[in-house]
Amino acid sequence: MGARAAIVIIGVVAVALPTLQAAAAPKAAAKKPAAQGPQVTPASPAAGAPGTAAADRTGTVTRRKAKARGRAAPTAAVMNSYADMPEAERVTLQSDLAAGKGQDANVGWRLIEDSATGARLGVPEKLVPNASASRSGSRWSSAQGQIQIETFRLTEAALPALFEEEKKAAHRQVESSVLKPDSFAIAGMQGLKHFLIRVEARGSELRGVTILYDQATEGIMDRVAVTVASAFTGFPDPNAGPMPGLQRRVEYGTATIVSAVGDLLAPARLTEDCQTITVAGFGHAERVAADASSDLALLRLYGARNLVPAALGGEASQAGELTLVGIADPLAQAGDGAPASVPARLNAPVLDPAPRPGFSGAAAVDVQGRFAGMVDLRPPVVAGSSSAAGAMLVPADTIRGFLQAHGVPPAPPTADRHAPMAQSVLRVICVRK
Repeated sequence: MGARAAIVIIGVVAVALPTLQAAAAPKAAAKKPAAQGPQVTPASPAAGAPGTAAADRTGTVTRRKAKARGRAAPTAAVMNSYADMPEAERVTLQSDLAAGKGQDANVGWRLIEDSATGARLGVPEKLVPNASASRSGSRWSSAQGQIQIETFRLTEAALPALFEEEKKAAHRQVESSVLKPDSFAIAGMQGLKHFLIRVEARGSELRGVTILYDQATEGIMDRVAVTVASAFTGFPDPNAGPMPGLQRRVEYGTATIVSAVGDLLAPARLTEDCQTITVAGFGHAERVAADASSDLALLRLYGARNLVPAALGGEASQAGELTLVGIADPLAQAGDGAPASVPARLNAPVLDPAPRPGFSGAAAVDVQGRFAGMVDLRPPVVAGSSSAAGAMLVPADTIRGFLQAHGVPPAPPTADRHAPMAQSVLRVICVRK
């Protein structure tokens, strides 16, 4: 479905514009090209029309412009139509980008969680290998700057005002634009480059992406630019699990303290390909061992003292009710960094329901307070099958064997079975390139 969804989007670009041009031809013949101005599609009332509600004063505006060689330019309507896609098709399209599938797969698609804005977008990394920070977001560009993709975030802004401001920007000629109550899209020329903009709103916060590319690259970039803009999600669901192939640039999880001198247990999947691993409140941690088959990793905090290790000894129940103790992703708990406890039922090895993002690596305890294992959040195997991650339990005996193999004896049960596990979990942060 994902590849088909992307092809449908691209196909609409090729089909819709000639149709619109043909429909506008009689009017175009009646006017000289120099006198042509913006036209509003009949489906939407003109902005500011008497008796029209503000919510209805949105629509599609297009400027006709002759296209060399019959090129069908990307239209704002096509980009914004993604917002009306069923959720399953959105997830499938993004999943395909994460796995590098679909049309133009050779451009190096990577689905990225943009830490600067909180948005999610697909980036063709082979075309724009240079990544950097921008004034209010992130930027990706080609070696000589022929292609540029930039995200931005505004915390106190009005969508209609920004829509008008972007259309009037210097050196910009708008060819098509769409304004909806919670989003807009604009396409056209900016100097000698094509540009596409897509913005989504939630209250007074706006998140958007701008794509610029030289006319010499339009053969491939027309398709790529539409896909980037269409797959852009300004406000992804913070409670949804990761999609297949998605590696977030900044990913949060939970580590369990397993020794008083700085040994921590964390998921191997969470801590792989990290440029840096940081433990909140302590600083840098090093990954010293990992076992991909069990998704276990051993981290080490150097110089840490007097930590409270979790009691990993004893035999906990491998079925029934459990309590998961972890630290949710900041987006899922409004920036809070405190440990939280959530219930789950174990039908070995599956945990139900799956906890929020950030609970990957959380400690699980049974009704007697005994350590039962580590939460292993996994993305869905089939792209688009579900936006929620599956949750498995890595059992305590597997964890004890892993730690002993790497010279870390598990801490024995404490005399106080009700000692809070919350004092033995920490937030771990992986920052990738």
